[in-house]
Amino acid sequence: MKALRLLGMAGVVLLSFLSLTSGTVAAQSTKVQGLIKSRSGPDIILNTSQDPNMVVMLTDSTDVGQVEGLLKARSKQMSMAALIPGLAVSVEGDFNNQNVLVATKVRFKGNDLKQAKAIQAGMHDTNLQVQQNQDELAKQNAELKAQNEALEKHQEAIAANQAKIAANKAAVDAAIARFGQLDDYYIMDEVTVLFGNGKTKVDPKYASQLTALAQNASKVEGYMIEVKGYASAVGSPEVNQKLSQERAQNVSNILLQQGKVPLTRMLAPGAMGESDQVTTDKTVEGQAQNRRVVVRVLQNKAIAGVQTQAATNGPPQQ
Repeated sequence: MKALRLLGMAGVVLLSFLSLTSGTVAAQSTKVQGLIKSRSGPDIILNTSQDPNMVVMLTDSTDVGQVEGLLKARSKQMSMAALIPGLAVSVEGDFNNQNVLVATKVRFKGNDLKQAKAIQAGMHDTNLQVQQNQDELAKQNAELKAQNEALEKHQEAIAANQAKIAANKAAVDAAIARFGQLDDYYIMDEVTVLFGNGKTKVDPKYASQLTALAQNASKVEGYMIEVKGYASAVGSPEVNQKLSQERAQNVSNILLQQGKVPLTRMLAPGAMGESDQVTTDKTVEGQAQNRRVVVRVLQNKAIAGVQTQAATNGPPQQ
């Protein structure tokens, strides 16, 4: 009788152990590793070995950190703004009812962040070339318009030049569409903030422009805000690099604190140093134009439905 009682108690203990073990396994979260392809608001698109377009949702409680130490056992708390395209990350979380991975923890290495930032900085030269090409194409378009007005005064020459004008216009439109695809975002709005020599504090007169930009941006679906700081080429490159970083950060603070822009909508502030001089530094006026921060409201082309619009109406206007 005593043996049967002991056997029954052992069975209860075994069942309890199996139940606890099963609950522990079920409670384990999903962990994935991949490369950030793009960001759209609180969502990031991750390229993993299982899914090249895995959607990961960030929340206000998502723990973002940079691993440190020889064994990578410690982590440094980081802002969500550090999660930029090109960054290799490790994500832990759980899938919601829409099969979207809701991130509870995101970790990355410092070297990977430096590499991703270098890639972002490299994109600047590409964007500059795109802008120069678009300016040249706009100039060509204006010249074509002037030619067309002149041809209207000479009715006999209109017929002979009609085919040439149409061909040139088609080439301009095709080139605009081609160069427009070099970036993943449309520029929806832009504000430039100028600074005094050696200054990093934002002039109060720009506060209203920045808050207005933030308010208008909230009407753009899936928007992101890009902040890039610059310096003139006068002085040492090291000092100018630091000035551009502090200027970009101070402008970002106004957008976050006064403009109430969510962290998930902000890209990491870029310190561009002496790159992209918009005019000569040989004059005081030129130097003033180069000491600046450029703020842009961006919209992801996928969200804007560029493919559908291009197939029906041609490329959208930028």
